[in-house]
Amino acid sequence: MRKIAIVLLSSLLAAGSLHAQTHNAEVAKQLETFNVLYKLLDLYYVDTLNAPKMVRGAIDYMLDGLDPYTQYYPESEAQDLQQMTTGKYAGVGAVISFRRDLHRCVINRPYAGQPAAEAGLRAGDILLEQNGKDYGEAATDAESEQAYSNRVSASLRGEPGTSFTLRVKRYGVSKPLMFKITRRNIVLPSITTTRILQDSIGYILLNQYTEDTGRDMQKVVSELKQQGAKRLLLDLRNNPGGLVDQAAKVVALFIPRGKEVVSIKGKIKENNITYKTSAEPLDLKMPLVVLTNYATASAAEITAGALQDYDRAVIVGQRSYGKGLVQQPRSLPYRGVLKLTSAKYYIPSGRCVQAYVYKDGAPQHLPDSLAKVFHTAGGRPVRDSGGITPDVSVPTDSLPNLLAYLASSNALMDYCADYRNHHASIASPDKFSLSDAEYTTFIQFLKAAKFTYDTQSKKALEVLRKIAAAEGYEAMTTDEFAALEKKLVHNEDYDFDYWRKPIKRLVEGQLMTCYYDQKGLADYSLRDDKDLTAGLKILTNDARYRSLLSAGLPAAPEKSE
Repeated sequence: MRKIAIVLLSSLLAAGSLHAQTHNAEVAKQLETFNVLYKLLDLYYVDTLNAPKMVRGAIDYMLDGLDPYTQYYPESEAQDLQQMTTGKYAGVGAVISFRRDLHRCVINRPYAGQPAAEAGLRAGDILLEQNGKDYGEAATDAESEQAYSNRVSASLRGEPGTSFTLRVKRYGVSKPLMFKITRRNIVLPSITTTRILQDSIGYILLNQYTEDTGRDMQKVVSELKQQGAKRLLLDLRNNPGGLVDQAAKVVALFIPRGKEVVSIKGKIKENNITYKTSAEPLDLKMPLVVLTNYATASAAEITAGALQDYDRAVIVGQRSYGKGLVQQPRSLPYRGVLKLTSAKYYIPSGRCVQAYVYKDGAPQHLPDSLAKVFHTAGGRPVRDSGGITPDVSVPTDSLPNLLAYLASSNALMDYCADYRNHHASIASPDKFSLSDAEYTTFIQFLKAAKFTYDTQSKKALEVLRKIAAAEGYEAMTTDEFAALEKKLVHNEDYDFDYWRKPIKRLVEGQLMTCYYDQKGLADYSLRDDKDLTAGLKILTNDARYRSLLSAGLPAAPEKSE
């Protein structure tokens, strides 16, 4: 019997070795084919090839067939990856964006307390020249625009302590402005704001997981407790994640030492790792609510999911994004970097929060009826349908396409820039409100800027028209479609009045960012916040809180009042 087992094992090993040899041979074959093909193109093609463009295109096409997170960063973009993972870089501390209508880059947002903001730069400032050298204007194609943006961004970064002059054009100001800026090391905070809310509830907005997140969280939780916090609300909405080890450190603040937080499992077994809580917890009993939404992802999902699996927190809001994939940076020749998906992560219940498929880059979740059931430490059922399903679901408000168009419009940026020219200061985030007269002025500003938008009904009509044509009904439905199209033409004045409240909130939020940076926006956003209200109701009702963490209670939608 033992001999048979040895023979079988030897056969399996031989088969595995043969498979590996076959795979490696196929890889070598395909790479050789690509190498020869490119050489032939370079030698015989009628026009001279742009090698960086051609190879980059081939790389991007290959990676597009994998998952959305495996990406190639050439040397010129490698710093972007470092910034995303560490939250640190050397530069001026500002987000820039490209404006197609100007063919130039603009300051999108200067970070408070950083060189750009201290020098006096504002959102909307158009970047004209650096040290007397004009940036010029970008050509009108996507590739040129991206290359232009990369060049401008790179020029703002550099060695700490080095200085340069920056000439900008400010909306509503006739003459260009000149600023002297000194670069320094920029550290982006992982925590945007903290405060004490009603009934001794501490609030923390955690926006990303960088190298210092665990330490920062320990500090602010301790400070909130010293200020009298007896309950805690952790806001992970719109948190894209970051470093996995920092997620484990955040969880370790609230559960006992030695508990598993997340296991990473991939193809290379030697790289598999399990993160456990390694320090004594800061608090094991404080009632805890975690807010999530569709943009809560990756390391933020580890935090929410692990706390849910240990019945340590009630999760409130909307189902999270569903990113259960782990990326590792790998060095490439000529200082390029490949950020590749190497593993999946599994939270304590055994589930992986990864969405099952992607459609147009967005995750698609399974219905609960098709998902596998797992259980929390206390026996509550949880599922692997993709993302973290909250214990209390809060429905989101339906908003028109108008809001999406307005949020990304140049007109909104220009209005806020113009507003700052006429208002040196405004009320604090908890008190500021756009007056009716100011709202009217804003609408007039939009019309003067020729702001346009498409309605969802019009887009749906176009889709239906194409379907009808494809199915052979075009001739018999032409008149009906034409009549419906006339009725669906939007009335701007009606739309601006009907959607006055959400439009005002959008404008007020943008102004908060201009005057008070992200902290101001965060503080303002807490006004009229449905998720926050639901979380506060739970934290102030001990019986409700305990029942939600007891076994067998299904997730329940929160009724809006």
